[in-house]
Amino acid sequence: MKDMSIKKVGLGGGCHWCTEAVFSSLKDVIQVEQGFISSVEESEFSEAVIVHFNEARISLKDLIEIHLYTHKSTSNHSMRNKYRSAIYVFNLEDFEKSNFILDELKKEFEEDLVTQVVHFKSFKPSEKQFKDYYYSDSEKPFCTTYIVPKLSLLMRKYGKLTNIKKVEASIAPKATSK
Repeated sequence: MKDMSIKKVGLGGGCHWCTEAVFSSLKDVIQVEQGFISSVEESEFSEAVIVHFNEARISLKDLIEIHLYTHKSTSNHSMRNKYRSAIYVFNLEDFEKSNFILDELKKEFEEDLVTQVVHFKSFKPSEKQFKDYYYSDSEKPFCTTYIVPKLSLLMRKYGKLTNIKKVEASIAPKATSK
């Protein structure tokens, strides 16, 4: 029998290497699928991840809040087609719930959020060599420049939800090599 507390949500906003690293660093996230997602509303694919999570242990609200704070959720920049700021949902209940959460969280931001809640349509996985990009070699310049600051924020602001040992182990080699 399938565990009914395991749910999934698609999240896009920035580079999927960054998004994958953030959500792979959380406790009670079961799996993160990195790739490209299209929605019913926008058939063009953009970089995103599908997060499978234990809803009894980590809430959709937690995931959406972390998502908003770990990408440029208020910036409508020129790369938005490639990096659509979105929450991709798989059913009507999560569509309504996500819109409610987004409406509540927007009060925490000085600028308007560009993040939209949309209906999931299709997924294309990334090529194998790009999966688990950060945790396969966290010392790459891209990782230290773009991903480590997001993980530092994650530990600082969402420490109770973060797998601190996993994140610290990935950052520690950089600290000792300086």
